[in-house]
Amino acid sequence: MTQSAALLFASVTAALAVFQIALALGAPLGRFAFGGAHVRLPVGFRIGSVVSLFIYGACGAVVLDRAGAVDVMADDVSRVAVWVVAGFMSLGVAMNAISRSKPERFTMTPVALVLAVCAYVVALS
Repeated sequence: MTQSAALLFASVTAALAVFQIALALGAPLGRFAFGGAHVRLPVGFRIGSVVSLFIYGACGAVVLDRAGAVDVMADDVSRVAVWVVAGFMSLGVAMNAISRSKPERFTMTPVALVLAVCAYVVALS
């Protein structure tokens, strides 16, 4: 179960990374991100999309490490870090749920919920 949750987490964050790259390159998908106020993101939000890539990568590494799929950090570090990731993903659920953008709210809230659940499954294992 833990390995499956970690692999699902990694797969979803990989898909989100592709989405963030598309946003950073100017794809007209802004209604699904950053509050949905822009069809194409302005420069500041595009930079935020690039930063998101590093955050997704770090979160994925933590979850995969904790599940035993990779070994990139000490167990004591991953034991704490996975709870930080789970909390961060829970915050993502809340933030997407209150978005003014219906496309963001109805698309990204379930995605964030899947990530949060997967992170908690790994954290509790």
